[in-house]
Amino acid sequence: MTALQDPDAIRHFQSLCDACRHMALRGCNPSELRLYADGYLHCLGRSQQLNPMAQQRLEELIGRWILDPSSSIWPEGRNHGLQRLLS
Repeated sequence: MTALQDPDAIRHFQSLCDACRHMALRGCNPSELRLYADGYLHCLGRSQQLNPMAQQRLEELIGRWILDPSSSIWPEGRNHGLQRLLS
């Protein structure tokens, strides 16, 4: 699987991205966003709402998205990196 295909994983990805975007706009740095995302993903894993493959793929995408300076998370980002990550 090269992209998120599970509808629940996509919803969690969108929710986490929205939360991180709001945090970035309030001045949080990448390490703070990573800490928040790690906590979110840990709780999601403990709840077993996603199958293990979807969980792993979600974790990989979130990790790359937070660290990608061209992603839409950063206000000064010019390119939207989300489509590149999902394909």
